[in-house]
Formats: sequence, C-alpha cells, structure tokens
Amino acid sequence: MPLKALCAWKLQRMGSGWSTQAGAVSFLVQRGCLSWRVIVSSIDENSRELGFQVSVIELPRQFEKVNLVQEFMRFRKKVFVDRMAWPLYHMDDVEFEQYDTIDTTYVIAHSDSQVLGGARLKRTDATLGTGRVVYTYMIRDAHLGILPGMPATLCSSPPPIDPNVWELTRLAAVSDPPGVAEEILRESNKHLFAIGATSCLFLGPPAFMRMARRLGWMPEPMGPIVGNDDGRFLAFKCGVLHPCLVAS
Repeated sequence: MPLKALCAWKLQRMGSGWSTQAGAVSFLVQRGCLSWRVIVSSIDENSRELGFQVSVIELPRQFEKVNLVQEFMRFRKKVFVDRMAWPLYHMDDVEFEQYDTIDTTYVIAHSDSQVLGGARLKRTDATLGTGRVVYTYMIRDAHLGILPGMPATLCSSPPPIDPNVWELTRLAAVSDPPGVAEEILRESNKHLFAIGATSCLFLGPPAFMRMARRLGWMPEPMGPIVGNDDGRFLAFKCGVLHPCLVAS
C-alpha cells in the first residue's frame, strides 16, 4: 500500500480521536520519510505520474549532487534576472548570493538533469559570517535592515531564531508541466516533517500564500504586503503538516 494511502487508512481507522495517537502514526510515516530521503524521491508514485521527480539535497552531506544545485542556480538566473529583471548578483549564467552556503538544503524538481524548478531551505538559527555584518536568513535580515532594497517593514515583530523553524525562499518553477511548484512545496513539507521541524517561513508574492492555503496550510502573515522595484511581496508562516494532510 502506498505511504499516503496507508496513512489515510490509519487516520480513518482512528476516527475523531486520531490526534491522541498521532505519535504512533508520525513514527511510522516519519520512518517512511527517512527511508524516502535515503533512497531518492523519484520512487514516489506521484512523481512518476507527473513525469518528473523532486530531489531533496542536503549540503554538505549530499555534495555528490552539487551539479544539480548548480543547474538550479542557472535556472534561477533565467527566471529572476533574465525574465523578471531583478537586480540580483550573478556571475555568467549562475545566480547565487550569501544564503547559498554549504549548509543549505535545496528542493529541486527535475527530469533527469533538466531543472524544472526548486526552492532553498535555511534553518533560522544559522549564522553567516563573522565580520561587522552577520547574516542569518533573508526574512530576518530584511527586518533588521541589512538587505539593501528590502523593506525593513516586512515583519511586524522580530522573526524567530529557532532550530525547528526553517525559511523557504527562491521558489521558482516552470508552468509546463503544471504542478511543479506545488510538488516542490509538498516535498519541502515532507522533508521538514521528517527532520522534526515545526514551522516554515516563506517570502513571496501574495499569490504564493494563496497557493499554500489551497494545499492545506494555514498561513499566518508576519507583516503587511510590501513592495519595491521588483514587485509586491510578503512574509508568512506555516506550521509543518503531517504529509498526509497536504492536498494532492
């Protein structure tokens, strides 16, 4: 029985009292997620049906897959710099920045070596640098006013520093085939659930928050919708869901 069907069956069997027994289900599903991480996400039935796979690449542990990360950075340059004309740092055909460090996790949709989309995950308690300016993660650094061009009014209160809270940024995906961005979010949630994360922070346009709501999350805005020359965007927070509760 597929993992999602097995989990749905267990929740149905438990009825209205399933939450009191969620630990046992979480244990079984979490083991499944961990097994999935060790193998590769391409074995997921949904990925086979969609015609592409989504790989979670944890650096530096999976450094042998760094070529796929580099292809994702090329993809980002095409989307954010070439098409959307964002003034982002890039070198030749690659877009990267201070948050693309050796401890980053990437969630990348691809068909063989062709990247169809991806996102970047950062733990919110990580620090970058030891000099006068020490970076943490994009949302918090914008709030602190150390990111030129990013409004410091992005968040109404200080963003968290917590090993169980992660940030997802640089989400980009092709529109054909459909459903790539949604699958990246599903696999990101599955990974975060497997490692015990409790929440994820997001940065993107208002449509991004609406998509998260459609998939079953209950997004909480962290501040107002703000804007700059690149467009309108906001930061919002979602609790990490049991993978079975994310809409297919």
